[in-house]
Amino acid sequence: MPIALLVTVSPRLPGLLAPAGWRAVTTAPLVLALPGAAATAAALRADGEPVTDVAGPAEAAAAAAPVPDTVLLATPEEAAGWTVVPRVAGAPEPPGARLLDVVSVMDRLRSPGGCPWDAEQTHASLRAYLLEEAHEAYDAIVDEDPVAMREELGDVLLQVAFHARVAAEAEPGFDVDDVAGDLVDKLVRRHPHVFGDRVPGWAPLDVAAVERGWDEIKQTEKQRRSPTEGVSRSQPATSWGAALAGRAERAGLPTPPAGELAARDAEELGTLLLGLVVAARRRGWDAEDALRGAVRRYADELDAAAAVQSGHPGG
Repeated sequence: MPIALLVTVSPRLPGLLAPAGWRAVTTAPLVLALPGAAATAAALRADGEPVTDVAGPAEAAAAAAPVPDTVLLATPEEAAGWTVVPRVAGAPEPPGARLLDVVSVMDRLRSPGGCPWDAEQTHASLRAYLLEEAHEAYDAIVDEDPVAMREELGDVLLQVAFHARVAAEAEPGFDVDDVAGDLVDKLVRRHPHVFGDRVPGWAPLDVAAVERGWDEIKQTEKQRRSPTEGVSRSQPATSWGAALAGRAERAGLPTPPAGELAARDAEELGTLLLGLVVAARRRGWDAEDALRGAVRRYADELDAAAAVQSGHPGG
């Protein structure tokens, strides 16, 4: 008899079977497993379900020949060649399942017998790569290049997985599940308008209200005394200054006086700014350093204003 039913399983989630897959496996007189389904087969055998491993389609067909209603476990890739055999999705993979492969590959690279270069990296040795990959992802987004964006976001993801794996080896440390768990908790906590209880009279918030609520929740969580806390000082000076001014405005604190802006659109503004950079260079000035100094002085002023606002001047 030929194979009666294919049950596709996930090599990433070997202990998972959907109800249809479980019914097929537990009621079949013979269950075979191709190599890609070996982990699922092992999990089933550990639970007392007999499963026979087979090396390929020919061996599976020979084993099934004398037994009607034989079920074959296979990955979706292995099942692609069995076009005329009925099948059920034994373990449908949720979105994000390939992230498990990222963690697995990173573990292999860092483990004994893996890559010597990957094994010797530290947080300090990797930090420049994180910045580099973030800049390259930014460039791909600016260029509106989806192919490059997909690749560069993968490189940023690699840095996240790499740092989490390095941290897991430290004591005390954390792992990628801790990173993901903290992120999920933060997103849920900071979006009560999405995940909280909706009382009678509830209405959707506008963007400004969401931003105010986000800042209030962050203030409660972090107990920050000034809008300058938690803003990266290593980012470009323009971004640093914009972040501080935005936080100050939302907190009701002073911002530097706005300069005269003759530009009619963002493109013209960019041309004007580039002209200022060139003019500064000709005078021997570094425009980035000059702006960074101004933002640093403003940050000090903002700290002082926040202290007065909170009733604790002088620290």
